[in-house]
This record gives sequence, C-alpha cells and structure tokens, in this order.
Amino acid sequence: MLAIGRRIDLTGTDMVGYTATAVGTCIMLPQVIKSLRTKHVQDLSALMLTLYLANCALWFSYGIMLPAKPVIVANAAGFAIGVIQVLLKARYRRRGGVS
Repeated sequence: MLAIGRRIDLTGTDMVGYTATAVGTCIMLPQVIKSLRTKHVQDLSALMLTLYLANCALWFSYGIMLPAKPVIVANAAGFAIGVIQVLLKARYRRRGGVS
C-alpha cells in the first residue's frame, strides 16, 4: 500500500488492529442515529454511556502514553460520539421523546 510516497507494510495483526479500531469507534453510531430519528432515549442506560465514555477516555490516555496515534484518534472520535449521545439523552429525556 502506498501512502505519500512511501510503502506501508501491514501484517495480519495490523489489519485486525485497524479493523477493531474502526469497529470500536463506530459502536455508538447506530444508537446516535436511532436517537436522532426516534427522539426516544428513555431505555438508554446512563451507566452504559458513562462506562463507554470512561473506556474511551482511558484508551485515549493510554494512546498518549505509548504514543499510538491510531489509538488516540479512534478514542477521541469515540468519545465525541459518546458525548453526542449523552447530549441527545439529556435533550430528549426532557421532552419525553416521541411515542
């Protein structure tokens, strides 16, 4: 694979790692999309959201300590997605959602 004039050799382990990173970053996206469409968030666990945000923050910190750019980027994006879900939960909980 070529990237900016240099060759990048990815091993099977690298491919699994990057795939897992992509999947992990997108875990909350279906819930965000559903919350936006239905405006129903009452069944969404606040504990799950808290744990998701804590997980992203811890992995982000770990990525900085290593340093490992893919871990940093993926978990910064995951944290942002999680914050969006928390904001949707706060917004639509007050409205009572759509029946």
